[in-house]
Amino acid sequence: MEAPRTDEDIRDVNTRYHDVAADSYDAKWGIDFGEPGRQQVLMKLRKVLPKDALAAGFDRSLEIGSGTGYFSLNLLQAGMIGAATCTDISPGMLATLRGNAERLGLEVETVESGAEVLPFADASFDLVLGHAILHHIPDLPKAFAEFHRVLKPGGTVVFAGEPSRYGDRIARIPKRGAAAVAPLWRRAIGARAAGSVRYANGNGSNGHDAHAEDHALEQFVDIHAFAPGDLVSAARGAGFEDVTVRGEELVANWFGWTNRVLESSAVPEDVPWGWRQYAYRGYLTLQQLDRRLLEGRLPAAIFYNLLVSGRKAA
Repeated sequence: MEAPRTDEDIRDVNTRYHDVAADSYDAKWGIDFGEPGRQQVLMKLRKVLPKDALAAGFDRSLEIGSGTGYFSLNLLQAGMIGAATCTDISPGMLATLRGNAERLGLEVETVESGAEVLPFADASFDLVLGHAILHHIPDLPKAFAEFHRVLKPGGTVVFAGEPSRYGDRIARIPKRGAAAVAPLWRRAIGARAAGSVRYANGNGSNGHDAHAEDHALEQFVDIHAFAPGDLVSAARGAGFEDVTVRGEELVANWFGWTNRVLESSAVPEDVPWGWRQYAYRGYLTLQQLDRRLLEGRLPAAIFYNLLVSGRKAA
């Protein structure tokens, strides 16, 4: 498959990939809608938003590229936002989000839309937010201009989980190491190699084909990695004030990617529960180490993820 060449090609590939990935997305990325998930989301916002903004909360929020609802649904449960509107270019992701919301007893408006042209009136929202979405958007200046337009005066924009250009390069080291030892790891835990088993879904078609398409498209959906200055320029260029960029996850990222690469090499059902608990709890522990000892002391650019926030003038 050829890499997408135009902005429309990029949007098409992202739509197709996320539609295919929607059903298994939460399990693949360990997305949680319980107390751990709420604390993770709130922790991210505390890193870049003023305490008074967090204490007051937000009446109306708009999430860009909401996926299955990780940010909005957790913030609704935490009482941080009053009414949530969630957009995504993937109908499959929005369908999964609605299912998650129904299971949690939450009301959410979902709208199929890209980021560069938003179907909302000026000054409609108090908060525009997103998680791991900016690096999928072809025209970032146009998107930030839209975020600014739909925010009310004094409104807030915040995005988290954006890949750092230099942090991503550093992360290639544990990824390559894990890939090299994956066969030995699978042998040690008694797991079969991914792709060695074919699954049938309820429609009679082969689930393995969907997994193969997911894997084939995934390499094309990420089109940006950022230096902190890139995000500052995009936000300020759209008119935002008080722009802040912060890095997060260094040691936790190395640990997390090592385990993710190992796990992705195996048939999911063969990975023991004990291993998953070790990987999850170890990641949370190292995340706290990063937060307490490294974040804010080392340059944002070397961390794996970047967070950016800003404010529309009142």
